Order: sequence, then C-alpha cells, then structure tokens
Amino acid sequence: MLLWAGCFPLITIGLDLAPHVAFAAMRAAIAGLSLILLAILLRRPLPRDFHTWILITTVGFGSTTLGFLGMFHAAEYVTPGIATVITNTQPLLTALLAHGILQERLSLSGKAGLVVGLLGVFVIAWPAVASGDMPNYRLGIAYVALAVTGVALGNIGIKRLTGRADGLIAMGFQLSIGAIPLALLSTTTEDLASFSWSLEFAAILLTLAVLGTSVAFWLWFRALEQVGLTKANAFTFLVPIIGLAIGTSLFGERLTWTQAGGAILILGGILLVQRASHSAPHG
Repeated sequence: MLLWAGCFPLITIGLDLAPHVAFAAMRAAIAGLSLILLAILLRRPLPRDFHTWILITTVGFGSTTLGFLGMFHAAEYVTPGIATVITNTQPLLTALLAHGILQERLSLSGKAGLVVGLLGVFVIAWPAVASGDMPNYRLGIAYVALAVTGVALGNIGIKRLTGRADGLIAMGFQLSIGAIPLALLSTTTEDLASFSWSLEFAAILLTLAVLGTSVAFWLWFRALEQVGLTKANAFTFLVPIIGLAIGTSLFGERLTWTQAGGAILILGGILLVQRASHSAPHG
C-alpha cells in the first residue's frame, strides 16, 4: 500500500528530531486513537467474536509493529530510492500470499503486470540505487524487508477483516495494539530524553499520524471492501510516479527520459493487473 512508502522522505526528517522507535510508536498511537475516538462519536459497533479480534491483533503486529519498526529504522541506513525499490516488492509477496490464503487468482498476464510494474520502479529509482552513498546499506535493506513482510501479512489480515468489522474500529484498534510493542521496545532501548520537541516535530508527527496513517489505513480498508487485494495493491507502484509529479510541479525538478520510461512501465504493469486479476470470495 501507498501509506508508508510515500511518507519515507518525511520520516527521514522526523528521525532527526526523535528516537526512531518512539517516533514510530507515537505515530501509530495517535493515528489509532483518533480513529477509535471518531468511531465512538459515530457509535460504530465493536466486534463481538474472538476470531475478529485475533485478526485485528495480527494486522497490528504485521502492518504496524513490524511495518513501522522496519520502516523507521531503514530510513537511517538506505536512500529513499533503494527503499522504494525494495518496498515495491510488497505487491509481489502479497500476491503470492493472497493466492495461497485468500484464493485470489491472477492470470499469467496479471503476474507479468506485477513484474513490469516492479521493473518500472527500479528504472526510476536506479540513480539512487547506484549511488551507494550510505553506509550499512545491507542492514537498511534488512529493515525494509522486515517492513515489507509485515505489511504483506497485515494486508492479508485486513482483507479478511472486511465484512467482519467496521473499518474505523478495525484500523483504529490494530494501530493502537501495534503501537504497544513499539512503545515497550522504545522504553528499553532508546534515550527518550533525546526528543527535540518543536513545532516542526509536532507538525511532522501529526501529518504522518493523521493524513499518512489513520486516513490512509481507513481508505485502504474501504478499498479492500470493494476489490481484491492483489488488484488494489498493484497501485502501490504509483508511489514513485507521485513523487516525480510532486518534484516536477512543486520543486522545479526536470523529468528525465529514464524516469518517463519507468513511469510508462509502471502504468502498463498496473493496466495488465487490472485487466487480468479476478478474486474468488473469501471466508
């Protein structure tokens, strides 16, 4: 999904102002509690069966605990370009899991679309990947891989939650539950006195928590209520295109022929997936 890959540059700034895991825990907790509060105000029902709460907890551990832990630590070791390439292997991993667990089917052309989309991301990000200007990049790659695995598992859980729980309740509680291990880890491994409290930090934290997390997770849940996971997840490949659009329109960056070619590959890959994918009902 788009939410954490698209926020990677903003996360990098925030990590200069706060301990990594503490920042991640605060982001998740604020996002989760805001959704729960809204659900209470709207009188949304709580799930009553144990299986649904197990799914919510699983999503919290995958998408929030593992996803945020890997993402926030990776920002210290790898460039956004490298992170973007590895992050966008997530639709491929999720498609494999969705095939085995959710019985979602994808034709040969749909599988080709996922590969073409990933190739397009790699073409766009290649200059940053080739620069190799950051130390300990292997550790950074491992953290990104951890985040990708967590998000892929979480996506399976979210898809299974559709039809079982209200979106505000499910996403609010998974974020809040997922924040707990992060908070415990932070208190035992980080110096919480190193926070640089400022208006800049508050603005970054609230932007990531509300717009980049709570709203994004709720919209993702709503999308998965309507379409199959593999089909929806292919749009993750749009992250670098959105980044290019922002760079050219707001910061005067020039679009190279290589970037344009990568964008065409991404759009072609998404088109192939949208035409080829179809989902079987899941239980």
